[in-house]
Amino acid sequence: MTRPATAQDIPPTSAVFNLAWPLTFKAIMLHGIVVIDAWLVSSLGEAAVAVLGLSASIAGLLLGLIVAFSNATQIRIAQAYGSGDRVFLKSALLIGLTINVSVILVGLALLGLGAGAIIDGLAHDAWIAAGARQYLSVFAIVILAEAVGQCLTAFFNGCGNTRLPALSYLVAVPVNILASVILIHGLFGAPALGVLGAALGSALASVLQVAVLGIMLMVRHRALLSLPGWRNGTFGASLRRHLVFSLPIAATFASATVAMNICGLIYATLPVNQFAAMTIIMPWVQVAGTIGMCWAQATGIFVAQLLGRSAPEEVLDPFLSRCWRVAFLAAAAVSVIYAGVCLSTPWIYSELHPETKATLLAFLPILLVLPFPKGSNAICGNTLRAGGETVYVMHVFVWSQWLFRVPATALMVLYLDVSVVWVFTLLLAEELVKLAPFHLRMHRGAWKRGTLPE
Repeated sequence: MTRPATAQDIPPTSAVFNLAWPLTFKAIMLHGIVVIDAWLVSSLGEAAVAVLGLSASIAGLLLGLIVAFSNATQIRIAQAYGSGDRVFLKSALLIGLTINVSVILVGLALLGLGAGAIIDGLAHDAWIAAGARQYLSVFAIVILAEAVGQCLTAFFNGCGNTRLPALSYLVAVPVNILASVILIHGLFGAPALGVLGAALGSALASVLQVAVLGIMLMVRHRALLSLPGWRNGTFGASLRRHLVFSLPIAATFASATVAMNICGLIYATLPVNQFAAMTIIMPWVQVAGTIGMCWAQATGIFVAQLLGRSAPEEVLDPFLSRCWRVAFLAAAAVSVIYAGVCLSTPWIYSELHPETKATLLAFLPILLVLPFPKGSNAICGNTLRAGGETVYVMHVFVWSQWLFRVPATALMVLYLDVSVVWVFTLLLAEELVKLAPFHLRMHRGAWKRGTLPE
């Protein structure tokens, strides 16, 4: 006879918080690379910010692919860790690392072949084009380092140790700031490299962060790497199985990142002051937004554990209700952060043109509303993935991006020439488009039985 569910069966929100806060800290530090660089080069003027924005849009395509496959690897590693199968755990780590590095090496080769033409087509002038080329040539080191670092981060997170990756960023970020300041402005006898100095500072910090993670892995799991055998018999078979599992999840994250960076490239055709405003605000949207996103990710991990234990609806429903309430509190906190950023732009970015600062302030009404539908959609997406509905989640993300946001952005910027504030409104509109498909699917409740969509 099945024991009735009790309050003790429902994970407390404090347990979700303990898992979520290191994820949030790590994500903020990752997105913070671009925020820090944008803030440091803002004193050089709008043209320098435009160099950074154009470069970041191109490099972000590859960084997004890394994060996409690493998120899938993280789930695979969590499965292996929970099963107690150390060969499975080793296989998930090494195959995930193989996929990340392979994808990035191909991506960097394509970047070397095609980035020049993209930069020349989108840059406002020759100085911005030359600066973007220099920045990307150095930022390639960051991309390669993140290919390794994100996989090692996925390994520690999947094993339940989310604090070690957060610690590695705590070491790296101060180095990034200090080195970038010195190299941008030529302090202490160093050459004044401008935007290129920001790229060098980021590269140094990324290599340091990967070194810290690598040392942690060797100290704690050296014996794991020498285990013989592979999860599915051979490396090739294990690689294929990993890819079959990973592709729907990776496609979801990759689609979001590619769509975001294609929109970023379209933004590059805006007047330079408007493009500078978008370049400055978009990393803040990502950084502050991670508070809600990581809470949703931690919620999904707990839902997956509950479903694995065949928890009844009497446990799942009150747990999700609690998590949803906290998600709305997190959304309110994000809105406050956005308000602080927008209202303080005259002081944070004092060197920028008045039009740029006025545009940043005009984004505020949209930013106050955006975190609420975004946070609720994130809870839905992570819960549905935990219930096995990865393909459905992928479809919601892919079609809302490629049938709505990307074409709408191109139409507004390239043809209608509307105000950049209306273009920015598309971030909110995309979340509203996803709202009904996600919440109706949640209401159906098939995910509670771990069933796949019809």
